[in-house]
Amino acid sequence: MTYPLRYALCAALLCSGSALARDLSQDEALSLAREGVIQPFEAILPRAQTLYPGSRMLEAELDREHDSYVYEIELLTSGGVVRELKLDARDGRILSDKEDD
Repeated sequence: MTYPLRYALCAALLCSGSALARDLSQDEALSLAREGVIQPFEAILPRAQTLYPGSRMLEAELDREHDSYVYEIELLTSGGVVRELKLDARDGRILSDKEDD
């Protein structure tokens, strides 16, 4: 994993999450990816960005919600709209996609 990607992931994982979810640390996320429990972030981000070509990531975090792992990613689209996507960290399925308030 490249240094800028690690830095971005670390910063993103430190962001606050919902009250029902537990944010995972960078070490936990890397360990889960190495063990094959979740897909690594660098495999998930391009999936999210294919929905919005030319978008930029603003924020990302990995949460544990009940018995599931979920990546929450905020993208700034090329049209200037902020989208909040939730993706299943195990298989990359898009769980939700909405305009951020």
